[in-house]
Amino acid sequence: MEIFTSINKRLTLICLILGLLLALAMLVGIATGSSQKNFTAITQLFTSLTNPGSTEHTIIWKIRLPRVLLAAMVGATLSLGGLVFQVLLRNPLAEPYILGISGGAAVGAIGGMLAGIPFFPGVTASAFTGSMATLALVLVLASGSQAGRKDSLLLAGVMMNAFAGALIMFLISFSQSSQLHHMLFWLMGDLSMTDTERLPLLAILLPCYAIIFILARPMNILLTGHEAALSLGLDVRKVSFVLLISSTLMVSIVVCLSGLVGFVGLVIPHILRLIIGPDHRLLVPASLLGGAFYLVLCDLLARTISSSGELPVGIITAMIGAPLFIFLLWRAKQ
Repeated sequence: MEIFTSINKRLTLICLILGLLLALAMLVGIATGSSQKNFTAITQLFTSLTNPGSTEHTIIWKIRLPRVLLAAMVGATLSLGGLVFQVLLRNPLAEPYILGISGGAAVGAIGGMLAGIPFFPGVTASAFTGSMATLALVLVLASGSQAGRKDSLLLAGVMMNAFAGALIMFLISFSQSSQLHHMLFWLMGDLSMTDTERLPLLAILLPCYAIIFILARPMNILLTGHEAALSLGLDVRKVSFVLLISSTLMVSIVVCLSGLVGFVGLVIPHILRLIIGPDHRLLVPASLLGGAFYLVLCDLLARTISSSGELPVGIITAMIGAPLFIFLLWRAKQ
């Protein structure tokens, strides 16, 4: 009983700290933009002191707030997806982007877009199919001796990423010129074209979050190994299947909405694991809040770092995540 009380206290403290950081980051994100609106304008909007039809109301409620919400949900999803794949594959370097899962989802999404099928469920379903097919190929390519499984997974992921990139370029070559610029930015992880009509699709992510949180304790058991988990009474196949479907589905959805945003699922779980330990009952909610906070800040940086215009947020996350990945890979060799 004392253990559970201690965990609950830590969980409350972690959620409080990360929740406050996320709220602050979102407020700064809403307050910052090319129109130079400030915190006073936001305060006036929230207290209904301005005209709902004013320019300030449109900028903040129709443009900035949806973008900040999308950044938070994408960051939370990719961070949690990375955490789940690290457990399922028992590889601390596993991450949807590195394993090619995001690339596979992008191939499916672009194929659906070019085919002209409805965004939901058509494009979303094709993205999910692409990500599942990619994951299956990665696992097949990495199967074999357990000794080199970690290296095999990474090599298979890099190979599938390259293949997905080639397929994407092949598909884009068939697109109309009016679509080309948007697709190229989307592939680099672009949040500037946030479609408020598609944001309700993010509600599908909430049940996935809940399922993974419920399975946080079985995730701890999975880390002990397949045979040990079976001896403890865990239905390894069922738990792994549910985690796999939930994480792949939510990653596919955010890829459809934001494009390829890499390395979030590597950076955030790794940092949080160093700070709060390996207990997934704490890591799951921490990854959600921490990933949301991280990507909101990255998007804010992408909007303000260049005086000539916005950068795709995927460039910022890659500049941060790629060096960390190289460092972790080097340290694993030592």
